[in-house]
Amino acid sequence: MEITVGVGAGARHLGVDRVVDLGPLHPSAHGAYRLRLTVRDDEVITAAEPLVGHLHRGAEKLFEVRDYRQVLTLANRHDWLAAFCNELAVALAVERMTGMEVPPRAQVLRALLCELNRVMAHLVFLTPLTGARDRDAVQAVLEEASGGRIHFMFNRIGGLREDVPAGWVDRVREALAAVDPGEVPGGLAGLGVLSGDDALAFGVTGPIGRASGVDFDLRRDDPLPGYEGLGVRPVVRSEGDALARVRCLVDEVRQSVELARRCLDRLPGGPVNVRLPKAIKAPEGSVYTWVEAPLGTSGVHLASRGEKTPWRLKLRTPSFNNVQALSALLPGTRVADLPAVLGSFAVVVGDIDK
Repeated sequence: MEITVGVGAGARHLGVDRVVDLGPLHPSAHGAYRLRLTVRDDEVITAAEPLVGHLHRGAEKLFEVRDYRQVLTLANRHDWLAAFCNELAVALAVERMTGMEVPPRAQVLRALLCELNRVMAHLVFLTPLTGARDRDAVQAVLEEASGGRIHFMFNRIGGLREDVPAGWVDRVREALAAVDPGEVPGGLAGLGVLSGDDALAFGVTGPIGRASGVDFDLRRDDPLPGYEGLGVRPVVRSEGDALARVRCLVDEVRQSVELARRCLDRLPGGPVNVRLPKAIKAPEGSVYTWVEAPLGTSGVHLASRGEKTPWRLKLRTPSFNNVQALSALLPGTRVADLPAVLGSFAVVVGDIDK
Protein backbone atom coordinates (compact mmCIF):
# COMPACT_ATOMS: atom_id res chain seq x y z
CA MET A 1 0.00 0.00 0.00
CA GLU A 2 1.45 3.38 -1.03
CA ILE A 3 1.48 6.05 1.66
CA THR A 4 1.63 9.82 1.00
CA VAL A 5 1.93 12.45 3.74
CA GLY A 6 0.87 16.07 3.02
CA VAL A 7 -0.63 17.67 -0.09
CA GLY A 8 0.63 19.56 -3.12
CA ALA A 9 4.31 20.47 -3.40
CA GLY A 10 4.94 19.52 0.24
CA ALA A 11 3.73 15.96 -0.11
CA ARG A 12 6.17 13.19 0.84
CA HIS A 13 5.96 9.72 -0.64
CA LEU A 14 6.75 7.04 1.93
CA GLY A 15 6.76 4.14 -0.50
CA VAL A 16 5.09 0.75 -0.41
CA ASP A 17 4.60 -1.64 2.52
CA ARG A 18 6.38 -4.91 1.85
CA VAL A 19 5.15 -8.34 2.86
CA VAL A 20 8.06 -10.49 3.99
CA ASP A 21 7.93 -14.20 4.84
CA LEU A 22 10.24 -15.12 7.70
CA GLY A 23 10.67 -18.87 7.34
CA PRO A 24 9.56 -21.58 7.22
CA LEU A 25 12.58 -23.51 8.39
CA HIS A 26 13.92 -26.40 6.39
CA PRO A 27 11.65 -29.49 6.73
CA SER A 28 14.52 -31.56 8.15
CA ALA A 29 14.56 -29.32 11.22
CA HIS A 30 12.55 -30.19 14.34
CA GLY A 31 9.64 -28.09 13.14
CA ALA A 32 8.68 -25.17 10.96
CA TYR A 33 6.52 -22.10 11.32
CA ARG A 34 6.37 -18.99 9.22
CA LEU A 35 5.90 -15.36 10.14
CA ARG A 36 4.27 -13.21 7.49
CA LEU A 37 5.42 -9.68 8.26
CA THR A 38 4.25 -6.40 6.76
CA VAL A 39 7.17 -3.95 6.87
CA ARG A 40 7.25 -0.22 6.15
CA ASP A 41 10.05 1.49 4.25
CA ASP A 42 11.53 2.63 7.56
CA GLU A 43 11.87 -1.08 8.50
CA VAL A 44 9.17 -1.07 11.15
CA ILE A 45 6.79 -4.03 11.31
CA THR A 46 3.17 -2.95 10.96
CA ALA A 47 1.49 -6.40 10.97
CA ALA A 48 2.49 -9.98 11.75
CA GLU A 49 0.72 -13.27 11.12
CA PRO A 50 2.10 -16.57 12.49
CA LEU A 51 1.46 -19.40 10.02
CA VAL A 52 1.66 -22.89 11.51
CA GLY A 53 0.85 -26.46 10.52
CA HIS A 54 3.76 -27.12 8.14
CA LEU A 55 4.78 -30.39 9.82
CA HIS A 56 1.63 -31.61 11.55
CA ARG A 57 2.47 -34.75 13.53
CA GLY A 58 -1.01 -36.13 14.08
CA ALA A 59 -0.16 -37.20 17.64
CA GLU A 60 -3.75 -36.98 18.86
CA LYS A 61 -4.95 -39.50 16.26
CA LEU A 62 -2.00 -41.79 16.95
CA PHE A 63 -3.02 -41.89 20.62
CA GLU A 64 -6.36 -43.45 19.68
CA VAL A 65 -4.81 -46.67 18.36
CA ARG A 66 -2.43 -47.26 21.27
CA ASP A 67 -3.13 -48.55 24.74
CA TYR A 68 -2.50 -46.33 27.74
CA ARG A 69 1.02 -47.63 28.36
CA GLN A 70 2.00 -46.97 24.75
CA VAL A 71 0.44 -43.50 24.72
CA LEU A 72 3.11 -42.28 27.13
CA THR A 73 5.77 -43.09 24.52
CA LEU A 74 4.28 -40.47 22.19
CA ALA A 75 3.12 -38.01 24.85
CA ASN A 76 6.58 -36.65 25.59
CA ARG A 77 7.51 -35.80 22.00
CA HIS A 78 5.52 -32.70 21.04
CA ASP A 79 7.59 -30.46 23.33
CA TRP A 80 10.97 -32.16 23.54
CA LEU A 81 12.14 -29.64 26.16
CA ALA A 82 9.27 -30.57 28.49
CA ALA A 83 9.18 -34.32 27.98
CA PHE A 84 8.76 -35.28 31.64
CA CYS A 85 5.91 -32.80 32.20
CA ASN A 86 4.13 -34.00 29.05
CA GLU A 87 4.29 -37.63 30.18
CA LEU A 88 3.00 -36.63 33.59
CA ALA A 89 -0.08 -34.85 32.22
CA VAL A 90 -1.22 -38.01 30.39
CA ALA A 91 -0.40 -40.31 33.30
CA LEU A 92 -2.45 -38.08 35.62
CA ALA A 93 -5.46 -38.30 33.31
CA VAL A 94 -5.47 -42.11 33.37
CA GLU A 95 -4.82 -42.23 37.12
CA ARG A 96 -7.75 -39.94 37.85
CA MET A 97 -10.07 -41.86 35.55
CA THR A 98 -9.20 -45.13 37.25
CA GLY A 99 -9.00 -43.75 40.82
CA MET A 100 -5.41 -44.91 41.15
CA GLU A 101 -3.41 -43.79 44.22
CA VAL A 102 0.21 -42.86 43.46
CA PRO A 103 2.74 -43.55 46.28
CA PRO A 104 4.02 -40.45 48.17
CA ARG A 105 7.64 -40.98 47.11
CA ALA A 106 6.62 -40.98 43.45
CA GLN A 107 4.59 -37.79 43.98
CA VAL A 108 7.57 -35.89 45.39
CA LEU A 109 9.94 -37.31 42.79
CA ARG A 110 7.55 -36.18 40.06
CA ALA A 111 7.62 -32.62 41.40
CA LEU A 112 11.42 -32.75 41.67
CA LEU A 113 11.84 -34.05 38.12
CA CYS A 114 9.39 -31.45 36.78
CA GLU A 115 11.51 -28.69 38.30
CA LEU A 116 14.72 -30.18 36.91
CA ASN A 117 12.99 -30.37 33.53
CA ARG A 118 11.96 -26.70 33.87
CA VAL A 119 15.53 -25.61 34.66
CA MET A 120 16.87 -27.52 31.66
CA ALA A 121 14.23 -26.10 29.30
CA HIS A 122 14.67 -22.48 30.41
CA LEU A 123 18.46 -22.69 30.12
CA VAL A 124 18.11 -23.71 26.47
CA PHE A 125 16.45 -20.37 25.69
CA LEU A 126 18.62 -18.34 28.06
CA THR A 127 22.05 -19.54 26.93
CA PRO A 128 22.17 -17.40 23.73
CA LEU A 129 20.75 -14.37 25.58
CA THR A 130 22.41 -14.43 28.99
CA GLY A 131 25.30 -16.87 28.68
CA ALA A 132 23.58 -19.32 31.05
CA ARG A 133 25.78 -22.23 32.11
CA ASP A 134 25.63 -25.80 33.41
CA ARG A 135 22.55 -27.00 31.62
CA ASP A 136 24.51 -30.18 30.96
CA ALA A 137 24.81 -30.82 34.69
CA VAL A 138 21.02 -30.88 35.02
CA GLN A 139 20.72 -32.91 31.82
CA ALA A 140 23.14 -35.48 33.25
CA VAL A 141 21.12 -36.17 36.41
CA LEU A 142 17.88 -36.41 34.43
CA GLU A 143 19.54 -38.85 32.07
CA GLU A 144 20.99 -40.85 34.96
CA ALA A 145 17.55 -41.25 36.55
CA SER A 146 15.59 -42.05 33.41
CA GLY A 147 18.08 -43.42 30.89
CA GLY A 148 16.80 -40.95 28.27
CA ARG A 149 18.49 -37.76 27.16
CA ILE A 150 15.54 -36.09 25.42
CA HIS A 151 12.53 -38.43 25.67
CA PHE A 152 12.78 -39.55 29.27
CA MET A 153 9.94 -42.11 29.37
CA PHE A 154 10.24 -42.21 33.16
CA ASN A 155 6.60 -41.71 34.14
CA ARG A 156 4.37 -44.73 34.35
CA ILE A 157 0.66 -44.91 35.06
CA GLY A 158 0.65 -45.26 38.83
CA GLY A 159 4.01 -43.60 39.46
CA LEU A 160 7.47 -43.90 37.97
CA ARG A 161 9.19 -46.67 36.05
CA GLU A 162 11.69 -47.32 38.85
CA ASP A 163 13.38 -45.62 41.77
CA VAL A 164 16.30 -43.25 41.29
CA PRO A 165 19.83 -44.72 41.55
CA ALA A 166 21.83 -44.83 44.76
CA GLY A 167 23.68 -41.56 45.37
CA TRP A 168 21.51 -39.71 42.86
CA VAL A 169 20.13 -37.25 45.42
CA ASP A 170 23.64 -36.01 46.26
CA ARG A 171 24.49 -35.63 42.58
CA VAL A 172 21.32 -33.58 42.05
CA ARG A 173 22.41 -31.22 44.83
CA GLU A 174 25.78 -30.80 43.13
CA ALA A 175 24.12 -30.12 39.76
CA LEU A 176 21.79 -27.53 41.29
CA ALA A 177 24.71 -25.74 42.95
CA ALA A 178 26.36 -25.35 39.53
CA VAL A 179 23.37 -23.81 37.73
CA ASP A 180 23.90 -20.20 36.64
CA PRO A 181 21.13 -18.55 34.56
CA GLY A 182 23.50 -15.74 33.57
CA GLU A 183 23.08 -11.97 33.45
CA VAL A 184 20.14 -10.29 31.77
CA PRO A 185 21.42 -8.25 28.80
CA GLY A 186 20.64 -4.61 28.31
CA GLY A 187 18.82 -3.14 25.33
CA LEU A 188 15.67 -5.25 25.69
CA ALA A 189 13.49 -2.77 27.56
CA GLY A 190 10.42 -1.64 25.64
CA LEU A 191 10.82 -4.18 22.82
CA GLY A 192 7.95 -6.44 21.77
CA VAL A 193 5.45 -5.40 24.41
CA LEU A 194 2.58 -7.83 25.04
CA SER A 195 -0.14 -6.26 27.18
CA GLY A 196 -1.87 -8.20 29.91
CA ASP A 197 -5.20 -7.93 28.10
CA ASP A 198 -3.72 -9.36 24.90
CA ALA A 199 -2.04 -12.17 26.85
CA LEU A 200 -5.39 -13.13 28.36
CA ALA A 201 -7.20 -12.84 25.02
CA PHE A 202 -4.77 -15.25 23.34
CA GLY A 203 -4.65 -17.65 26.30
CA VAL A 204 -0.93 -17.05 26.87
CA THR A 205 0.41 -18.88 29.91
CA GLY A 206 3.76 -19.70 31.46
CA PRO A 207 6.64 -17.22 31.83
CA ILE A 208 5.53 -15.27 28.74
CA GLY A 209 2.10 -14.66 30.25
CA ARG A 210 3.48 -13.93 33.72
CA ALA A 211 5.87 -11.35 32.18
CA SER A 212 2.71 -9.51 31.05
CA GLY A 213 1.07 -9.62 34.47
CA VAL A 214 -0.94 -12.87 34.14
CA ASP A 215 -0.68 -14.14 37.71
CA PHE A 216 -1.40 -17.81 37.03
CA ASP A 217 0.75 -20.79 37.92
CA LEU A 218 -0.71 -24.27 38.39
CA ARG A 219 2.00 -25.16 40.89
CA ARG A 220 0.26 -22.71 43.23
CA ASP A 221 -3.28 -22.50 41.86
CA ASP A 222 -3.99 -26.23 41.37
CA PRO A 223 -0.99 -28.03 42.86
CA LEU A 224 -0.25 -31.69 42.41
CA PRO A 225 0.32 -33.58 45.68
CA GLY A 226 4.09 -33.28 45.29
CA TYR A 227 3.85 -29.47 45.19
CA GLU A 228 1.64 -29.06 48.23
CA GLY A 229 3.51 -27.20 50.95
CA LEU A 230 6.44 -26.23 48.71
CA GLY A 231 5.49 -22.56 48.86
CA VAL A 232 5.49 -21.77 45.15
CA ARG A 233 5.34 -18.02 44.52
CA PRO A 234 4.97 -17.28 40.79
CA VAL A 235 7.41 -14.86 39.20
CA VAL A 236 5.13 -12.13 37.80
CA ARG A 237 6.03 -8.86 36.08
CA SER A 238 3.87 -6.22 34.46
CA GLU A 239 6.00 -4.65 31.69
CA GLY A 240 5.31 -7.35 29.10
CA ASP A 241 8.42 -6.51 27.04
CA ALA A 242 11.40 -8.62 25.97
CA LEU A 243 13.32 -7.63 29.10
CA ALA A 244 10.48 -8.78 31.38
CA ARG A 245 10.26 -12.13 29.56
CA VAL A 246 13.99 -12.81 29.93
CA ARG A 247 13.92 -11.74 33.57
CA CYS A 248 11.02 -14.10 34.22
CA LEU A 249 12.97 -16.99 32.72
CA VAL A 250 16.07 -16.14 34.79
CA ASP A 251 14.10 -15.78 38.02
CA GLU A 252 12.15 -18.98 37.35
CA VAL A 253 15.41 -20.91 36.97
CA ARG A 254 16.50 -19.67 40.39
CA GLN A 255 13.08 -20.48 41.84
CA SER A 256 13.05 -24.00 40.36
CA VAL A 257 16.50 -24.67 41.82
CA GLU A 258 15.16 -23.76 45.26
CA LEU A 259 11.97 -25.83 44.78
CA ALA A 260 14.05 -28.82 43.71
CA ARG A 261 16.14 -28.50 46.89
CA ARG A 262 12.97 -28.46 48.99
CA CYS A 263 11.80 -31.64 47.24
CA LEU A 264 15.11 -33.31 48.06
CA ASP A 265 14.77 -32.32 51.72
CA ARG A 266 11.29 -33.81 52.02
CA LEU A 267 11.74 -36.92 49.85
CA PRO A 268 10.10 -39.87 51.66
CA GLY A 269 10.95 -43.52 51.36
CA GLY A 270 8.74 -46.27 50.00
CA PRO A 271 7.69 -47.57 46.57
CA VAL A 272 7.50 -45.42 43.45
CA ASN A 273 4.75 -47.26 41.57
CA VAL A 274 1.78 -49.58 41.97
CA ARG A 275 1.13 -53.01 40.54
CA LEU A 276 -0.90 -52.68 37.36
CA PRO A 277 -3.25 -55.12 35.67
CA LYS A 278 -2.20 -56.71 32.40
CA ALA A 279 -4.52 -54.36 30.50
CA ILE A 280 -5.38 -50.88 31.76
CA LYS A 281 -8.93 -49.82 30.93
CA ALA A 282 -10.22 -46.40 31.87
CA PRO A 283 -13.94 -46.39 32.74
CA GLU A 284 -16.39 -44.70 30.39
CA GLY A 285 -16.36 -40.94 30.82
CA SER A 286 -13.95 -38.05 30.46
CA VAL A 287 -11.45 -36.07 32.50
CA TYR A 288 -9.26 -33.01 32.05
CA THR A 289 -5.85 -32.73 33.71
CA TRP A 290 -3.22 -30.02 33.47
CA VAL A 291 0.31 -29.36 34.67
CA GLU A 292 2.56 -26.29 34.71
CA ALA A 293 5.00 -27.19 31.95
CA PRO A 294 8.07 -24.97 31.36
CA LEU A 295 6.33 -22.89 28.67
CA GLY A 296 2.88 -22.80 30.27
CA THR A 297 -0.26 -24.83 30.80
CA SER A 298 -0.08 -28.32 29.31
CA GLY A 299 -3.52 -29.92 29.41
CA VAL A 300 -4.95 -33.32 28.49
CA HIS A 301 -8.62 -34.04 27.80
CA LEU A 302 -9.15 -37.79 27.91
CA ALA A 303 -12.44 -39.34 26.80
CA SER A 304 -12.92 -43.08 27.25
CA ARG A 305 -15.50 -45.66 26.20
CA GLY A 306 -14.22 -48.20 28.71
CA GLU A 307 -11.64 -49.75 26.37
CA LYS A 308 -7.88 -50.16 26.70
CA THR A 309 -7.30 -47.39 24.16
CA PRO A 310 -8.54 -43.80 24.52
CA TRP A 311 -11.54 -42.81 22.43
CA ARG A 312 -10.21 -39.26 22.31
CA LEU A 313 -7.09 -37.69 23.79
CA LYS A 314 -6.84 -33.97 23.10
CA LEU A 315 -3.76 -31.93 23.97
CA ARG A 316 -3.76 -28.31 25.08
CA THR A 317 -0.16 -27.27 24.39
CA PRO A 318 1.25 -23.92 25.60
CA SER A 319 3.23 -23.02 22.47
CA PHE A 320 0.17 -23.34 20.22
CA ASN A 321 -1.61 -20.58 22.16
CA ASN A 322 1.47 -18.51 22.89
CA VAL A 323 2.70 -18.22 19.30
CA GLN A 324 -0.55 -16.56 18.22
CA ALA A 325 0.32 -13.58 20.44
CA LEU A 326 3.12 -12.60 18.06
CA SER A 327 0.45 -10.90 15.94
CA ALA A 328 -0.19 -8.54 18.87
CA LEU A 329 3.34 -7.83 20.10
CA LEU A 330 5.38 -7.56 16.87
CA PRO A 331 3.67 -4.52 15.24
CA GLY A 332 5.82 -1.46 16.01
CA THR A 333 9.01 -3.53 16.27
CA ARG A 334 11.97 -2.56 14.11
CA VAL A 335 13.33 -5.32 11.90
CA ALA A 336 16.74 -4.87 13.52
CA ASP A 337 15.19 -5.70 16.92
CA LEU A 338 13.33 -8.77 15.67
CA PRO A 339 16.02 -11.33 16.72
CA ALA A 340 16.03 -10.02 20.29
CA VAL A 341 12.22 -10.01 20.51
CA LEU A 342 11.84 -13.52 19.07
CA GLY A 343 14.70 -14.75 21.27
CA SER A 344 12.77 -13.62 24.34
CA PHE A 345 9.59 -15.34 23.14
CA ALA A 346 10.14 -19.02 23.91
CA VAL A 347 8.16 -21.53 21.84
CA VAL A 348 8.79 -25.10 20.68
CA VAL A 349 7.44 -25.78 17.20
CA GLY A 350 6.56 -29.43 17.86
CA ASP A 351 4.29 -28.14 20.62
CA ILE A 352 2.49 -26.09 17.94
CA ASP A 353 2.26 -28.75 15.24
CA LYS A 354 1.12 -31.51 17.57
